[in-house]
Amino acid sequence: MSELNDCTDAFVGALAELAASDERVFAVTNDSLGAAKLAGFRKRFPDRLIQVGPAEKDMIGIAAALAKDGRLPFVCGESYFTARQLEQIHADLGCSQPNLKICRVGSDRAGGRRDAPRHSSDDPAWARVVDDLCVIVPADPLETEQAVRRIAAYDGPVYLSLSRRPVPIVHRFDYGFEIGRAAILRDGTDLTLISSGSRVSWTLGAAEALAGDGIEARVLNMSTIRPLDSVAIERAARETGAIITVEDYSVFGRLGGAVAQVVLHKHPVPVRLLDVPGALAPSGSAPWLLDCFGLTVSAIRNAALDLLEVTEKRRD
Repeated sequence: MSELNDCTDAFVGALAELAASDERVFAVTNDSLGAAKLAGFRKRFPDRLIQVGPAEKDMIGIAAALAKDGRLPFVCGESYFTARQLEQIHADLGCSQPNLKICRVGSDRAGGRRDAPRHSSDDPAWARVVDDLCVIVPADPLETEQAVRRIAAYDGPVYLSLSRRPVPIVHRFDYGFEIGRAAILRDGTDLTLISSGSRVSWTLGAAEALAGDGIEARVLNMSTIRPLDSVAIERAARETGAIITVEDYSVFGRLGGAVAQVVLHKHPVPVRLLDVPGALAPSGSAPWLLDCFGLTVSAIRNAALDLLEVTEKRRD
């Protein structure tokens, strides 16, 4: 894995390139111009950035109107504003399915030294329940850049969730992102680790640590939360016999629950969910918070060892 890079930088770079080649591309934002890093976009395309100020609820309606007029709007802002827009998301996206893209920054719990309400861990779960809304959580800047181009070509609403923390590149440079397809980053037959977003690199680290214990763990990057790659999940259940999901989000309504549903219906095996309990996070550094929530490399490794021990006992 390489040096740390920011997925937000990859997002705005790809968005600017799209805007340069496609006059339909607009950015709609609130007071998140700095957080979404859109200052450069505004300088290059001042007539195609719509700033609504603190009127977050208007962002979705404005973007839906732009989409209806044949534009390609990207709604950009911080994740914790999503709750203010749920009514508009359900009404404007769930009913009419406009071709707009919602791009959220800081969509995780361990956001560092921020007050509790700004630790956003539940907005992708909200997005999952909106009819026909595609939900994507890229693992690194390379995947983020490709995802932006894919969702621009995708006809329909998309929710793109980005961590604000720099992460290493976990994919090969010949990797090609596809909506609805999981990527096998490491193969193995002893168990499968499934993750998305900023936790993918840590999950790979845990798999490497497990290899030192003589355990070969498969690692799946499940960057598309909806539609879910149920084929990859079922194959992992059949071929490895146990699954752990790892995510920096709430225990309720996210990747872990979606994977568990597939396993239950397709091929039941032991499943363990590593995620954030349904509680407000304290203020602290990202490493400290991740340690508190049991989402570090060592915690993932220990959870895998424990699950394998339980699985072996059941077999005996």
